[in-house]
Amino acid sequence: MPAVALHDIRRSLTDDAFVELKVWEVPEPVRGSDHRYKYRLVLVVNGRCVLRYDNEAGKGDHKHLGVDEREMPYVFVSLRQLLDDFFADVSTLL
Repeated sequence: MPAVALHDIRRSLTDDAFVELKVWEVPEPVRGSDHRYKYRLVLVVNGRCVLRYDNEAGKGDHKHLGVDEREMPYVFVSLRQLLDDFFADVSTLL
């Protein structure tokens, strides 16, 4: 089974902020994760990424917060929870 795009969305939130959601279902878990999703969710404000959730191969599930991109582990429960957690963080940053 090839990777299947589930979300490929870019949505403006304000004049200077947008979110971009990219999620794929993959045939095998990405190295470092134990689920079959590859994802990158970002919030960009004034041209700078201030929040990013991703599961880069080898690093597993994590998020980057702030313009200095502090990296923190993220516990993946489900795709729905991932989106809920991301948008909860977005609401605190805007």
